[in-house]
Amino acid sequence: MTLTEFVLRAVLIGVGTTLIFDLWVRFAARFLGGPQVNWAMPGRWFAYVLRGRFTHKTIAQSQAIQRELAIGWAFHYAVGIVFAAAAMVLGGPGWVQAPTLAPAMFVGVVTVLCGWLILAPGMGFGIAGSAFADANRRRVFQLLSHIVFGFGLYACAMLFRGFKF
Repeated sequence: MTLTEFVLRAVLIGVGTTLIFDLWVRFAARFLGGPQVNWAMPGRWFAYVLRGRFTHKTIAQSQAIQRELAIGWAFHYAVGIVFAAAAMVLGGPGWVQAPTLAPAMFVGVVTVLCGWLILAPGMGFGIAGSAFADANRRRVFQLLSHIVFGFGLYACAMLFRGFKF
């Protein structure tokens, strides 16, 4: 596979998977009592990271950044693309032509650790969101969401496996 094909497949799979993830999060928030996601706050955090600041007392108390919501959404989808590329590498050279569930689920479940160990502490919410009063409930929804992300990786890889570039 050429580098161009790898990148195009990662974009297709990553965007599709992240869209599935987003639909699940909306469903869970509306019908299952899951937490709402405000992508402006990760956008603010990421904008500060680009300026060299990695941690905050709480991200909501840090000064707002122009276009932080757009930055948050772009960051969210870029991360989805990177995780799709990780699944492609983990699955091996033939994975995009004959996807299997295991690499996708591994990436899906492991990615929750990025939120728990990097994003939440950086935004001032503690490891795995321990600063929230309902931290365990949030963790369950986050883990379920990342399991959905893993299934989404597999489903999108299956959907796009026949695409020729």
